[in-house]
Amino acid sequence: MGWNISHGSNAQGEVRRSYTTVHNLGQQLAHVLSAGDWRQIAHLFNRRSGDPFTIPPAEAGRIATVLERAAEHRLMPPDWAEDIQLLAEAADRAAEAEEPWRWR
Repeated sequence: MGWNISHGSNAQGEVRRSYTTVHNLGQQLAHVLSAGDWRQIAHLFNRRSGDPFTIPPAEAGRIATVLERAAEHRLMPPDWAEDIQLLAEAADRAAEAEEPWRWR
């Protein structure tokens, strides 16, 4: 089981990651981001359930910026940075298209 995140780059237009991977990404992000940046995105990674949710386009744009900053951080391991960059790109595509960013 896992997340199917809209506006991704696979054949279905999604980013697909397991719940465990997304949780672990959150842990990596928490280690490199400032407290203020982490607060802006923590709700994506600290989910208590796998219930679908939607992020408005403007918020997706802000999230993309934070994720890009984290992916480029000198302390972010390269393999985690790749996954974080994919999420940043998906969030940015949703914002640019003025469409909700869906996690299901």
